[in-house]
Amino acid sequence: MKGERSSAKWKKSIPWKSSIPYNKYFLAGLIMTGLAVALGVVGFFWTPYSTTAMSASEKFDPPSLLHIFGTDNFGRDIFSRVMKGLGTTIGISSLVVLISGSTGILLGALTGYFGGIADEIVMRITDAVNGFPSILLTLVIISLLGSGRQNVIISLGIVFVPSYVRMVRSQYLKLRDADYIRRARLLGVKDFRILFVHILPNIFSVFWVSVMIGFNNAILAESGMSYLGIGVQPPEASLGNMLSDAQGYLQAAPWYALFVGMSIVWVVLGFSLFGEGIRRGKISE
Repeated sequence: MKGERSSAKWKKSIPWKSSIPYNKYFLAGLIMTGLAVALGVVGFFWTPYSTTAMSASEKFDPPSLLHIFGTDNFGRDIFSRVMKGLGTTIGISSLVVLISGSTGILLGALTGYFGGIADEIVMRITDAVNGFPSILLTLVIISLLGSGRQNVIISLGIVFVPSYVRMVRSQYLKLRDADYIRRARLLGVKDFRILFVHILPNIFSVFWVSVMIGFNNAILAESGMSYLGIGVQPPEASLGNMLSDAQGYLQAAPWYALFVGMSIVWVVLGFSLFGEGIRRGKISE
């Protein structure tokens, strides 16, 4: 009993401890995404081998101690290119989520809190955007802007905004008439402070789940567009264009597609588990 009381007292002394979702999904997702992000960040500054240097004598070398993922059709080290590709794919996805998430927060907060004609206009626009399949709308935007990293970020950022707007708006609609918000208004608190100081922190637990889903969608979308040749362009490494290259050598070098495909599955599954862990932690509170 004494040990339990001291443990409870220690937890109470750390205000953020009870909000951390300690569960197997959260921990597994944290480990998987942490490893992927770490490899991607390190890949920006250092890789075991050059990601562009070619070697005819090392073409299609199988996995070994020298090349743990083997080499590709140009004799390039696949593990080094996977490191670079993870950094490219996760970096693009991060910018997409940052653009779409911040825009979604702003529009969702304003429309959900104030309502009115602005709410009607924004929601009709989001309905129109959601009326198109996301990949089709992305392809249309890319066809107008052209291929390349920057245009992929812009197109995906536009396509993903409506999902964040709807989520944030629904939370603000639910909280704008809460008792603590009414008391804040009676005390003369400005609307801007209510929007971003009183309400916004209370939707973050729900918002972060949407962010993890957004990461998954952005990674898959970026990989898909690079696979089709309209995303990141060779010789720059991306998981999508590497998988596209690998499909032509499934018999000669099956490890090429295997390791690149496993890398995509690993990072997507990691973000999925991370989001599920946050969601389950919120439910258990």
